[in-house]
Amino acid sequence: HFCERKERRDHIVSSITNNTLKEATMKMEAFCVYQDRCKKEVIEKLKSFQLSDEQKAKIIDHLISYSFLNEERFAESYLSGKFKIKKWGRIKIRQGLISKGVSKEMIKTAIDSIDSDAYYETLKNIAERKWNDLDNQEPFQRKVKTLRFLASRGYEQDLCFDVINVLINE
Repeated sequence: HFCERKERRDHIVSSITNNTLKEATMKMEAFCVYQDRCKKEVIEKLKSFQLSDEQKAKIIDHLISYSFLNEERFAESYLSGKFKIKKWGRIKIRQGLISKGVSKEMIKTAIDSIDSDAYYETLKNIAERKWNDLDNQEPFQRKVKTLRFLASRGYEQDLCFDVINVLINE
């Protein structure tokens, strides 16, 4: 079994080593078409190919020039998924974009594009759901746990306090 695995591994390594620039470019195009990617993800994926730095740079330039790789589109897509689907707040989304290597200007543009009313409604809805889940807790614990939950979702502390105060007064 060991010999078979070694042969299989050697075969994979040799197939990666034998990748031409064109094959690697096509694979990276497919990688970017599957879902929006940031430059950092593409660079990480390119490490699996046995290519020179110059060849990797050519592939990245190609992906950018043919719009396979677009930082603005990635930031919008990331923001949309994390806010609309996962219900993350601005702080957590910003941190996620920073970790993906997105530029500060692009992050600011993406964060500023969040509709304030929709943001507050989302915050209110998830706070209310958590608040109601904790109805058997004493009031102080209920407040602390809800605030902690909202902070873990990346919502701003002042907005969290506002929403909690509304829930307490209902």
